[in-house]
Amino acid sequence: MSTDTLTSSSPHELDKEAGSGSRHLSGIYLKLTAILAIVISLYAIYSNALSNTQEFYRNVTFLGGILILGFILFPLSKRYATPKFNYWDYLFILLTLVSYGYFYFTYVDLHVVRNSIPDTLDYVMAVIGIGVLFEAARRTTGYFIPGLSLFAIIYALFGQYFIGIFGHAGFSLERLLFRLFMTSEGIFGITLSTASTAIIVFILFGAFLSVSGATALFNDLALAIAGRRRGGPAQVAVISSALTGSLSGSAVANVATTGTFTIPLMKSIGLSPRFAGAVEAAASTGGMIMPPIMGAAAFIMAGFLGISYTTIVMAAIIPALLYYAALIIAIDLEAKKQGLQGISKENIPQVKAVLKARGLLLLPLFIVIGTLLMGKTPIYAGFLGIITIIIASWITPDTSARMTPKKIAEALSEAARGSIQVTIACAAIGVIICVVTMTGIGSTLAFNIVSLTDNTLWMILLVVMVVCIVLSMGLPSTALYIVVAVTVSPILIKAGVLPLAAHFFVFWFGVLSNITPPVALASYTAASIARSDPIQTSWSAVRLALPGFIIPFILVYNPALLMQGNDLNVLSIIYMIMTALIGIYSLSVATANFWMIKTHWLERIFFAIAAILLIKPGMLTDLAGVIFIATAGAVHRLRYNRQRAFPLGLIRKNNKDV
Repeated sequence: MSTDTLTSSSPHELDKEAGSGSRHLSGIYLKLTAILAIVISLYAIYSNALSNTQEFYRNVTFLGGILILGFILFPLSKRYATPKFNYWDYLFILLTLVSYGYFYFTYVDLHVVRNSIPDTLDYVMAVIGIGVLFEAARRTTGYFIPGLSLFAIIYALFGQYFIGIFGHAGFSLERLLFRLFMTSEGIFGITLSTASTAIIVFILFGAFLSVSGATALFNDLALAIAGRRRGGPAQVAVISSALTGSLSGSAVANVATTGTFTIPLMKSIGLSPRFAGAVEAAASTGGMIMPPIMGAAAFIMAGFLGISYTTIVMAAIIPALLYYAALIIAIDLEAKKQGLQGISKENIPQVKAVLKARGLLLLPLFIVIGTLLMGKTPIYAGFLGIITIIIASWITPDTSARMTPKKIAEALSEAARGSIQVTIACAAIGVIICVVTMTGIGSTLAFNIVSLTDNTLWMILLVVMVVCIVLSMGLPSTALYIVVAVTVSPILIKAGVLPLAAHFFVFWFGVLSNITPPVALASYTAASIARSDPIQTSWSAVRLALPGFIIPFILVYNPALLMQGNDLNVLSIIYMIMTALIGIYSLSVATANFWMIKTHWLERIFFAIAAILLIKPGMLTDLAGVIFIATAGAVHRLRYNRQRAFPLGLIRKNNKDV
């Protein structure tokens, strides 16, 4: 499980996104670690719901606890992944206590008594605190985030040695340390504040929901709804991953959780291991863009844009549904192509029986969404959802769902574990945000890229798409969003794209890096379950999700699909949804190389051109797209009818193809 997730499964899931793997504890060490995790979660509840804790004290306490938990669960390297600690673990835990504890107790003295004038000891403690954070980030997320943050520090200190547009006057070490560690502009800035408030609350909500058995409910519901359809198990994977991913927000954890159920099911009806893994990887990746959680990126996005969390959630609904519609269409075409059937009726649970047994566990989801739509804060909605889970679990007919004290303790422990990666990533990336703000490099890059492309939007979008996929490879959802939002989204905004559409565009392609080779973590995880080749599985996942690659472009040209714009009305939104679906279907046919029968190469080109034309709104482009589809469809239909009339010719052709 990624610790960017809101649920927790086996310890092995943690290894998939961790920098050096997780330590499997036992005995007294396991119990003490569980107690520490429970204490961290209880502190999060106390600081967010029961007290008026000042932001700095909340952030430094929460981050300090998470760092210690991270050093306990994530060893120095895979070689040290044993139940026993080594001197390095003890040293970093001690340094964490000293540095973060120092600023906890001297914060008022520094900013009130000494008028924000640090002394030598302050600077020393800041260096230790930053170093400790970077080591924790390396252990939990790999080298990319701490490496990028370290480069940001070097860039801030030695800007005068960088050439061209990258050059700047440079900052002193003392000034940089003060901004990074002694104010709310760097490590203890907006990203960590979001992690210690809204994100941890929803991690708690997801952990409680998972422990109550909601994941099994999602799988049973998906099986009951889509099991009998053509290629039913693949459709089940899509629905189950969408439901689970809407809470977990991690593609890797979603694959590890639902894939163990859906991938064998898909293989049982004749789907190849590669295709089964690709379906699960693509479906689970969509969970990162599925409201209400969106991998916790929704909370960060709301903070960056200065808009309400509810606005983000409402904006994400149509794009997420379009993505899953694209997957369902692609899977249905593949199932039709292979002549696959669904699961037999006797092996499928009844929707009524599933809802009767555990349907009340869906109530917390409706409560949370309804509370958010009423304008309440995410923190309020999250805590209300947790309370609802506990109540619903006790009135659910299935007694195994009841949240006993033992299960509550388990949920608290898993929530703290599940917040390690996201919290440390948010803190480390605070360094990058601070440096970008100090140097102004973000606006400089935006201006120059827009100038080089002559402000041609489609060229800018293509450049940004590639940059986002590359920058996001191997990163958990929250971290990848922050990286691309800080470094790339200003380019689109400078080009005239609406800020919300710009942030959705960069986040979307950051998310798709989970299935895009060469670093496709979701595809690799699915391949390990399906026992298929990882690279081939990755390319199959890309082909399946390819129609989803055009959705961000549609959002830029059609911001009404994000509920943005001055001329919003129901008819225009419905029209845009219909044209988007037609374009997605057209591209799905082109990529599948199949509709009623195998498509001709010229038909594929026509279908692909139609999809591109339907990206940009306008009567002329829409009409041209429809003409291309109608032409290709008519020709395809004639070929289909002819082959039906002359089946022998079809047999000969198929034999020739073989």
